Amino acid sequence: MGKMNIEDLEKIREQGRYKMALRQGTGRVRIIVHMGTCGIAAGARGILTAAMKEIELRGLHDVIVTNAGCAGLCSHEPMMTVEVLGESAPVKYVYLTAEKVKRIFDSHVLKGQVTKEFALEVVSEKTHS
Repeated sequence: MGKMNIEDLEKIREQGRYKMALRQGTGRVRIIVHMGTCGIAAGARGILTAAMKEIELRGLHDVIVTNAGCAGLCSHEPMMTVEVLGESAPVKYVYLTAEKVKRIFDSHVLKGQVTKEFALEVVSEKTHS
């Protein structure tokens, strides 16, 4: 790899800022990928990557991706919870793949329609205000 110039460093900085904003900011939608040991073993890192890729591909600036530990449903991993500002309760999605994440974005994240075929339940706790 050759020497980096100031423009290269600025690109790296902006990419880092964008990724941090996706993981720490506030937005219309918060996606929580469950990444306890069981979730990671079942593929949660790929789900996290797929969610961030969907945000980037679609140019979404109001969707935040974060992670949490075990949700206590190890046999249903990998899982993620989708919280939409103004909706009464978050939705927990189970047995996920990158393709299912894409479909959840198409339906729930963009249109506000729960993707029932992948939803385990509507949960009562809420972290997004």
